[in-house]
Amino acid sequence: MRLRSLLFVPGDRPERFAKAEASGADALILDLEDSVSPEKKPEARAAVAAWLAGAQGTTCLVRVNPIDSEHVRADLDAAKGADGIVLPKAEGAASVRALLAMGDCPPVLPIATETAAAVFQLGSYREVAAHLLGLTWGAEDLPAAIGAVSSREADGGYTPPYQMVRALTLFGAHAAGVAPIETVYPDIADAEGLAAYVARGRRDGFTGMMAIHPAQVAAINAGFSPSEAEIEHARAIVQAFADNPGAGALKLGGKMIDRPHLKQAEALLARAPCG
Repeated sequence: MRLRSLLFVPGDRPERFAKAEASGADALILDLEDSVSPEKKPEARAAVAAWLAGAQGTTCLVRVNPIDSEHVRADLDAAKGADGIVLPKAEGAASVRALLAMGDCPPVLPIATETAAAVFQLGSYREVAAHLLGLTWGAEDLPAAIGAVSSREADGGYTPPYQMVRALTLFGAHAAGVAPIETVYPDIADAEGLAAYVARGRRDGFTGMMAIHPAQVAAINAGFSPSEAEIEHARAIVQAFADNPGAGALKLGGKMIDRPHLKQAEALLARAPCG
């Protein structure tokens, strides 16, 4: 399953589902949690269930309400046929196991940093890696949970506590061997800022990102897709080691390459459309 871009759509706005699908996003996240008021949740569940019952081509995930909420059981019933479940307020492997215990459940994408306790459980997801689509984080709920004024500096960059949380999520995902998914960029009108944010995410080791508007999808897809030059260089690295079996280090294009470069090249080619 390719997960460069994951686009949120409010579950109570079914008129937006087809437009979201046409955006080119790799996956839709049909939301039953924060974007839907309590009184509209039954309506949203019905809309999501109806959409999932149709023959849709795009990967569809459903964000349910937190595992300890009164809504999650009904949310899971509405999500039958979804390709995955996005679990908010997740607190490590225990939250995933609790969700799985509720019955048939597709793979899970935990939002893994929305409470203070969750931060200390990021290393536990490797215990349930077989049930995960990936791991992502959030920069909005955690500040609210601890009484912080904001997670961001005046220039939009993250303050040190949230830089740490982002990094721990990244390493937690890689430790579990699942996709690390960057959180949303909230300024829909800031195309330049979005491009820079995507570039930082890919540079640091994220492989995809969540989006809050269809206009963000193209930039996210482009930013998390290897360029032709990168693909060509990766192929050259792989070929160089294939031609020199047993070599620990080689010279390519005037530069030294070693086994970590080979691992990076193989990972990049695995993400490329042509493999």
